[in-house]
Amino acid sequence: MPLSDDQPHTRTRLPVAEQTAPVTGRQARPLRTLLTVLGIVTLLVVAVSVANRDKPAVDRGNGTATSGDHAPAAASPDRTAASGQQPVTTTANGIGTGYPHTDQGAESAAANYAVALGSADMFRTDSRRTVLTTIADPTVLPTLQARLDQAFTPETVAHYGLDAQGRAPKGQTFVSRIVPVGTRTTNGADTATRVDVWCTGLYGLAGEGSTVPVTQDWYTLTVTMRWTGSDWKLTDYSRAAGPAPLPADQQAATAKEIADAVQQFGGFRYAR
Repeated sequence: MPLSDDQPHTRTRLPVAEQTAPVTGRQARPLRTLLTVLGIVTLLVVAVSVANRDKPAVDRGNGTATSGDHAPAAASPDRTAASGQQPVTTTANGIGTGYPHTDQGAESAAANYAVALGSADMFRTDSRRTVLTTIADPTVLPTLQARLDQAFTPETVAHYGLDAQGRAPKGQTFVSRIVPVGTRTTNGADTATRVDVWCTGLYGLAGEGSTVPVTQDWYTLTVTMRWTGSDWKLTDYSRAAGPAPLPADQQAATAKEIADAVQQFGGFRYAR
């Protein structure tokens, strides 16, 4: 029987979770997400390809360029590594001369001049002046000679067990040998430079009955030089103690062993 207008109507409300949502929107959202991810991946692949397109590659077998194998980036050079350049071939009075007009040339000169300044020749007046004439700038030669003459007084020479002429007692060998450990340019310029030379040295009398045994020393020699147009020449120097490592735990050699080693092992000419 049909309901009349004045009869009450009943309405049923479903819970929210049970209400039916439109189908179209829920199915489209995953599709849009998938397309977005695929688009981002495609852009990344293109970007990487463009970035690597012009980079040369090196074949691992013979070092030639190829298109399929990329070489790793070159490591930054080690400032303390040896240059690999050969030492100078010219000498004067047994000291290397004719160093190139470069930082490496200056460091090579400083290392060899440090060896000369620390040699046994410095303890004798005549040979000391020969060394200075060879390595010093002529404009400062008289000043350096006077300075070193004052440093190597008879009292200083006698401290090492030598006579007034710098000669060792009969049957003994005087040792004064410098070994450069490393160099660094501290103030480089076109016409002048300053180089630090880290050195270790051996000093003393070797032989039976020595009262001044050979000992080791560590110091840094700062060498100032001027470019004369054909070579680096010494203008000044200074010395500071260290840095010194801890001494090794090993037995010291006998006086005879040291004397034999000094006579049997020659020195080197040093290059940076």
